[in-house]
Amino acid sequence: MSEVMIHADRLTKHYGSFTAVHDASFTVQRGQVVAFLGPNGAGKSTTMRMLTGFLAPTRGSAAIAGFSVASHRAQAAQCVGYLPENGPLYPEMTPLALLRFFGRARGMSRAAVEDRVAEVVKLCAIRDVLEKPIAKLSRGYRQRVGLANALLHEPDVLILDEPTAGLDPNQIRQVRGLIRELGLTSTILLSTHILQEVEAVADWVIFIHRGRIVFDDSLEAFRSGANSLDTRFHELTGAHPAPTEAA
Repeated sequence: MSEVMIHADRLTKHYGSFTAVHDASFTVQRGQVVAFLGPNGAGKSTTMRMLTGFLAPTRGSAAIAGFSVASHRAQAAQCVGYLPENGPLYPEMTPLALLRFFGRARGMSRAAVEDRVAEVVKLCAIRDVLEKPIAKLSRGYRQRVGLANALLHEPDVLILDEPTAGLDPNQIRQVRGLIRELGLTSTILLSTHILQEVEAVADWVIFIHRGRIVFDDSLEAFRSGANSLDTRFHELTGAHPAPTEAA
């Protein structure tokens, strides 16, 4: 039987009279790699921050691996690795120091931290920069350090917000390859507005536009009936009015 690893139930977020996300409901099953697609400003990052507990919804609820993000925050956090668009990296620290710090902050033993650091360093290919200050790293390496940190505690769920934003073509290829590899063992929700990203890594598409979920189906269904993914993107962003009231 399928197992729901991410559950959003009518997630809504108001900022004064502006509604950033309106009644967003969807599920992600174990083993899926889901592209959370939409134009800039559609509500992707806000939704992801609510899913991970970094932002409280105005109404609605979220659960990770069956744990309510509101009432069982610690258990939900243990099951999820989160890479924000601008990851929480301390620029004065080295990647090695940062990974050790976050490992201990998560309650891992020193031995477990060292073993796991060695694994994620290899997986994310950051050995060459382990002792360099993060402030001196390229955007690509910072992204990989952030991903290593998200993977450190071996989460069942990965939530990645625009992981290839700002990278050069070689770095994009490397990160996408890593996401495909991680998708063999983890459930992944990946936000993007880049259509090539969807085809490269995803098997399912959830599309958000102006704060509303307007599509939730397989990649094949997303392609169906359109001459191109660009055409489909345009169709989904052209017919849905924005919610205007905080109700």
